[in-house]
Amino acid sequence: MNLSQQEWEEQLEKDDNAVILDVRTKEEIEEGYIPKSTNIDFYLGQEFLNEVEKLDKSKNYYVYCRSGNRSGQACAIMNSVGFKNAYNLEGGFMNWDGEIEGD
Repeated sequence: MNLSQQEWEEQLEKDDNAVILDVRTKEEIEEGYIPKSTNIDFYLGQEFLNEVEKLDKSKNYYVYCRSGNRSGQACAIMNSVGFKNAYNLEGGFMNWDGEIEGD
């Protein structure tokens, strides 16, 4: 499910069962990241899927990438393997105006 930047941030703030998933590359993460996020690089292909399969499907996942494209695909993949709640950050990290670490 796609959420606007505001919806994503508001919903995340109220969610006690949330996991923030960053699907960008290591190089992109060096430019900064959303606090408390877990990284699994979408470009790893099968290894991405293997890592996603290890995640707790009962959690709610807030997924982002640079622009919202990879994270949208990641959410679709997660839904296809049994994740009920995967939320894509529309516009991605490049439009994020919330808190950032590591930049």
